[in-house]
Amino acid sequence: MARALGIDHGEVRIGLALSDSLGLFAQPLETIHVTETEPLARIGALVRQHSVTTVVLGLPLRLDGSEGTATRKVRTFARELAPFLPKGVALVESDERLSTVTAQEKRAQSSKKGKGNPPPIDQVAAAVILQDYLDAQRPPEVLPDPWDEEGGQ
Repeated sequence: MARALGIDHGEVRIGLALSDSLGLFAQPLETIHVTETEPLARIGALVRQHSVTTVVLGLPLRLDGSEGTATRKVRTFARELAPFLPKGVALVESDERLSTVTAQEKRAQSSKKGKGNPPPIDQVAAAVILQDYLDAQRPPEVLPDPWDEEGGQ
């Protein structure tokens, strides 16, 4: 699997995360401050720089799974982003419910372990979104059948 880029979209800040080249682990990458940097061009540049083949955009569904205003804003952003991506790069949506809560927990754990300054919450949320996507792409691990004559009892 090639690299994937995760996006936690916000109106003020956009968090980004990048997978390793094997598509196993997501790491915080960068925060785009919308008033300082044009996000569409920056994301397009990062996709090219890191040879990204999949962009994973967190979709903010409500807890009951329904869509709201935030969901529509993210879908509009996706439509605007698509022309900035190289041909062949997949743009996928991924349910981001509770990603911010998980990101806050991860940052708190990192602080308790004395790992210095943890990455900004936007980047951690993007990493959570991307990691969830990467984990969902892996085939389930198949355990040996304990009743199989060669591997069992």
